This record gives sequence, structure tokens and C-alpha cells, in this order.
Amino acid sequence: MKFIFERDTWQEIYGAIRKNKVRTIITVIGVTWGVFLFVFLLGMAKGLDNSFRSQFNDFATNTMFLWGQRTSIPNNGFKRGRSMQLTLDDVDALKSQIGDIEYIAPRNVTGRWGTPPGQFVRGSKSGAFQVFGDYPIIDKVSKKKIFDGGRFINEEDIRYQRKVCVIGEDIYKQFYDKDEDPIGDFVKINGIYFKVIGVYKPTQMGFEGDDSIFLPFTTFQTIFNQGRKIAWMVITAKADKNIVDTEITVKNTLKRMSNVHPDDDQAFGSYNLGEEVAKIGGFLSGMRLITYIVGIATLIAGVIAIGNVLLITVKERTKEIGVRRALGATPSEVRGQIMLESILLTFLAGLIGFIFGTLLLWLINTIVGTNEDIPILNPTVDIFAVFGALFSIVVLGTLIGLIPAQKAVSIKPIEALREE
Repeated sequence: MKFIFERDTWQEIYGAIRKNKVRTIITVIGVTWGVFLFVFLLGMAKGLDNSFRSQFNDFATNTMFLWGQRTSIPNNGFKRGRSMQLTLDDVDALKSQIGDIEYIAPRNVTGRWGTPPGQFVRGSKSGAFQVFGDYPIIDKVSKKKIFDGGRFINEEDIRYQRKVCVIGEDIYKQFYDKDEDPIGDFVKINGIYFKVIGVYKPTQMGFEGDDSIFLPFTTFQTIFNQGRKIAWMVITAKADKNIVDTEITVKNTLKRMSNVHPDDDQAFGSYNLGEEVAKIGGFLSGMRLITYIVGIATLIAGVIAIGNVLLITVKERTKEIGVRRALGATPSEVRGQIMLESILLTFLAGLIGFIFGTLLLWLINTIVGTNEDIPILNPTVDIFAVFGALFSIVVLGTLIGLIPAQKAVSIKPIEALREE
């Protein structure tokens, strides 16, 4: 293997490449494009995955939402079309009977399902907005980003039915001057004075938007005369439990307690966030798999192209190889030179593709930044995957180089010298 470190060997490789500059460049572009495409697609897939995960950073993904609807099957003397009204008693029963539940948050709201919105008044300004009645536990399910100086509802607010509220960022902008501190200010909601204790910034997965108001659940129930009725509940399963199974258990339990037919799927409506998240996760995994397949296939095609070029080169250099053999060059030296040429071309092409791919990803990341309208966040590529790709193309370059190398070795010096 001494010839690898000999200057003459590399000069001959350089001379061979220089003689076929156009052909070599076109061939190298194939491998470069393959690595570039592999790096770029892998980075974009990662960017989509990062964007998707960031949307759920402040939200428990193994969560479901459940509300009452109307029965579709008569049962035990009850007619079809009976309205199902969820109550705090249902919440207590589910807590005690279903061990899979981590959190359960009853919620109420004005401004939905035909109910009038709450009337918000500050000074001479007024507006109609959704008003939510919540327990502090909702913050564990869907984390609220509260601006500095404020806070969310706590247990003391619930216990003493305090008249406090948390307002959305949009309401703050409508009713307060820039840099004006709303914390501690008193406003009217449906004619009753409330103290502002916080301003929240909506999250990407927030369902309340930035123009809603939060009140302590007990205060909401009293002011809007809801008693023990609730609009819906948010349920989060324990980390090691399947939220789909939990949803089935919850519905079956409610059916049994409410005298609903076991086969009635209309009595209680639900939305399973965990199931939807799993579907999107599966889509992203499939996209990554396709990226690997496309990238690897392109790499293989490029390496094969290099092998074909080297075969043509060997044919064109038949006389030269014959002279070298006649002057004492061993088969291993001839074979090694051809293989070194193949390895060099594939490695350089792969390195160029990697550089251009990472530069494009960096440029996209710089342009997009944290723009929430574009579902790409920090499109990076796993360095181990890149090293794996570069190593693979070098191995492929070595293997593919064996074909023209063996072809060169098989040329007999006498026949080569005779060939014009």
C-alpha cells in the first residue's frame, strides 16, 4: 500500500481527472446533488418536526376534551334525543372511578353554544368577549404564558370565590395604553367589578385565543348562575396510559351513570388530541423514511455514475495501463490507483454536497427565524446521519471502483501495447 503515499500516484490520478474534466464534473455533480438532497430533505423534515413539537410544548398531548350532546338510542324508558348535561358530580365520579386519569379540569364559558358573551367595561370603553370559568389545574394541561408581574388563578381564588380575572393580550391592547400596567386595575364584567391579576399571551395550541377572560370557576358559577353544571371537561391521562383507551373508559362510565345505551355514540362528544398528535407524528416519521429512501437512492445513482465514468476511462487508458504493466507496475498498484480515484471523487463530491446542503438550511433558518406562519423551526440535520452518509458513499465508491480496477488489471500488457 506504499503507492498511496507516493507523489507519482496522485499525479497520475490528477492527470486522469484533468484529461476528462467535463465528464468528471458532470459525474461528480450526481453525487454532490445526492448528498445535497439528502442533507436538505433531512433538515427540512427535522424543521417540520421541531415546529410541530414546539406547538405542543405548553400542552399535554395525551389529552381529550369531552362534552354532552343528545342521545340517539332510547334506553330504560328514556326517549331518544335526551340532552346530556355534564356536572361537577360527573367530574368527581370519574376522578374516583378511573385510575388512568392524571388531570381532569371542568370548564365553563360564555359566548359559545348560543350563550351571550361577557360584557367587559373599563372606563368609557366596552366590548363583548368570551369568559371562561376555570380551576388552576387547567394551567397544568395547557400552560398559560402570563406576562411579568401577573399570575394565573390559584386555589385561594377558588376557595373564596374572589372577583379576579386574567385577560388576553388583545383585550389589554384594546383597553390600555402602551406601557400601562393593568395589574391591580378594576374592570366590570357583566356589571360586576373584577380585579385584573394577569395578562396572558396565547400559545400556538391555545384554544382561547388572545381575546378571552379567565375567572375562578366558583366565581363564574355564582355570577352566571350555573350551579354544578359545566360546559365540558378536559382530561389528561397518565404518562404510561393510552389516551384512546382512557377516552373509551370515560365514555362508558358516563353512559352507565347517565342511563345511556351502551351502543349510543352520540350522547357524549369528544375530541382526542393524543390520537391526532399520534397521526401527525406518524406522518412525520413516514416523511423522514421517504427522505432517507430518496437520499440513499440518489447517492447510489451518483456513485454508479462514477463507476461508469471510470470504466470508460480505463478503456481509454488501455495503452497507458499496458505500458505501466510492461514497466513493472504490479496489479495491486494499478487496481489501487483506479480505486483511489473512485474514492477521491465520491468523497469530494459528498463533502461539497454536505457543505451546500448545510448552507441552504442555515439560510432558511436565518430567513424564517421564529415566524409562526411558516411551519419550519430550526431545520438542522443529525451530524451522525451526515457522517453515516459520507462514510457510506466512500464505501460505495470503494466497491464500485473495484469493477473498473479489476478491468484494468485484467488487461494484458502485450494486448494493451498493440491496441491503437
